[in-house]
Amino acid sequence: MTIRDLEPKLIWEQFDDITRVPRPSKKEEKIIAWLIEFAQRHNIEYQTDQTGNVVMRKPATKGYEGRPAVILQSHMDMVCEKNSNVEFDFENDPIRTKVDGEWVRAEGTTLGADCGIGMAAALAVLLDESLEHPAIEALFTVDEETGLTGAFGLGEGMLTGKYLLNLDSEDDGELFIGCAGGIDTVATLDYQSEECPENYAYVRLEVGDLLGGHSGDDIDKGRANSNKLLARFLYNALDTFQVVLADFNGGNLRNAIPREAYAIVGVPQESVEDFEERYLEFGQMMMEEFKHTEPRMRFAVTDAETPAKVMSNDDLCYLLLALVGLPNGVLAMSFAMPGLVETSSNLASVKFDTENDRITVTTSQRSSVESAKLYAAQTIESVFYLSGFDVEHSDGYPGWAPNPESKLLTKTAQCYRDLFNQEPKVRAIHAGLECGLFLEKYPHLEMVSFGPTLRGVHSPDERLEISTVDKFWKLLVEVLKRID
Repeated sequence: MTIRDLEPKLIWEQFDDITRVPRPSKKEEKIIAWLIEFAQRHNIEYQTDQTGNVVMRKPATKGYEGRPAVILQSHMDMVCEKNSNVEFDFENDPIRTKVDGEWVRAEGTTLGADCGIGMAAALAVLLDESLEHPAIEALFTVDEETGLTGAFGLGEGMLTGKYLLNLDSEDDGELFIGCAGGIDTVATLDYQSEECPENYAYVRLEVGDLLGGHSGDDIDKGRANSNKLLARFLYNALDTFQVVLADFNGGNLRNAIPREAYAIVGVPQESVEDFEERYLEFGQMMMEEFKHTEPRMRFAVTDAETPAKVMSNDDLCYLLLALVGLPNGVLAMSFAMPGLVETSSNLASVKFDTENDRITVTTSQRSSVESAKLYAAQTIESVFYLSGFDVEHSDGYPGWAPNPESKLLTKTAQCYRDLFNQEPKVRAIHAGLECGLFLEKYPHLEMVSFGPTLRGVHSPDERLEISTVDKFWKLLVEVLKRID
């Protein structure tokens, strides 16, 4: 069975087509061209802006002409993560999807159901002539995952609707009416390099097979951070083994909890066996510490070639002090909405540029409280400054304040109850959505976000629960039919 055999057939066919088009963040040229070709092929009115966003429009069906237009919003880019043993080119290769029992997943890579399934639903609405609905504006934005570029740069006159349905949520039965704002804090250190000391042996330390996941939605699940684990061991071993460091590389994306990291380190030859044994013992200790949240955690040590140079001991100390000292994970829970993470930080990536003797550390802070978001960024900044790093912050993006009195929310919740004889959960999400930026540009908007169940988002474990796609589609169709 392939995903084109699944029901509802129309939405799965669109999703299958989308997975065949490469669409990394900031490299959406191919999916933009595909969307334009889709609109032209089906005689659908469309509009683009200078940022690369695409809007497609479908007139209201008979009897719905007087109702306000509804915006169906999704983003066209996807997080590109793969397992280290998988050969895959995200800029050219189609995603290799497979049906796995009750789930759809990809072979060794992210699936791109975030937000490909939302795109597919909007396209299916545009194609299905049997539906009853007001005028539709299907908005597909660029670069949501790495900068919200499309939402920031949304062109004037792209939207006219009163209601916006964001199709970028990941839990069936949950209606989202608020989200966190975010800011990135990036630190760089130009370090001094030295010649490799004599009579040293070099090894490659690895930590891998962590669950990782979304740095917003999964930050409260107690998962390990590969960068933190590796820094923690090196910090403990620094004095005991006279460690030198040639390379450190962990994590890739600011909005993904890092799953893998490695370091090339040297120790005196007479200490190498003891050092390797100590690292594997540390791994066993971490497996015990995270036994409830990291079932596949892996530690490995292998021989490495002597590098061209190592970083100075002073700079190594500064680096490890920063990596160990940085706040990471949940920083505060919300008192306004019990169970919601209010503020968090993610030590997303550590990258060595060994040719230019520079380290870049990327972190990401989120909060549903603007002042707390800025303070979290300041705490990260202060640790970096104390260790001699240069620090820059992104512009950040606003959160989306909940409006529990929204007519759209009331209507959507009633539709869910009537369809499935179950009360939906109404909540905010710690992840960032584009809704806050849309609200800045169009203050009149009423917005609700919903979607099918996704798990393992932003990691190669990403999977989409098949049965919930049918529920997602039915809810979307019913809301369009009833909203006025």
